[in-house]
Amino acid sequence: MNEIAPLAPVGLISPEVNLILAGGIGLLFGFVLERAGFGSSRKLAAQWTGRDWSVFRVMFSAIVTTLFGALLLDALGLMSLERVLVLSTYWPSQLIGGLVMGLGFALAGYCPGTSLVALASGRWDALVYILGMSAGVVAFAWGWPFWEDLYNAGALGKTTLAQWWSVSPWGIAFGLLIIAGVGWHLAHRWELRSRTTQGVLDV
Repeated sequence: MNEIAPLAPVGLISPEVNLILAGGIGLLFGFVLERAGFGSSRKLAAQWTGRDWSVFRVMFSAIVTTLFGALLLDALGLMSLERVLVLSTYWPSQLIGGLVMGLGFALAGYCPGTSLVALASGRWDALVYILGMSAGVVAFAWGWPFWEDLYNAGALGKTTLAQWWSVSPWGIAFGLLIIAGVGWHLAHRWELRSRTTQGVLDV
């Protein structure tokens, strides 16, 4: 079979068309997020209190589906994973960054993507989050000399989990599928327990 993806790197579409498609996919993604209720900080915050695990289900489903789809396309010769952009790993700074973003998500009820969806839906509290996020970006740029060494620490290059653990990418995919299945089951039980407890408290 002839390789047909990624579309721009293999020359099937121009970089300009690629940008237009990316913009369209972004708008569609935002629309789906809004229709799923992810433009509401209350629904997103309910994830952290264990009352609503919709975010976990949707995002984990997307990750697993994309991973299996990419591996299948690669196995069929329709897409080379070598052409897919893999960012370099700097585990200390990325670990800290993940914790900071998670804390911001828990406190504000938004992540960067859902905050834009919320603002487009007319929820003005999202604007506060976006302004704070933007201020953080500017502060990071201005303070670059102070944390440049931390940012570049623990460099592992373009390393995937499969490479790091010396296992097959399919092993990682099936491992995540099992984790997702167990997670979905536990999430359902936690939601039922939370609703039952809330019902007792309401009485």
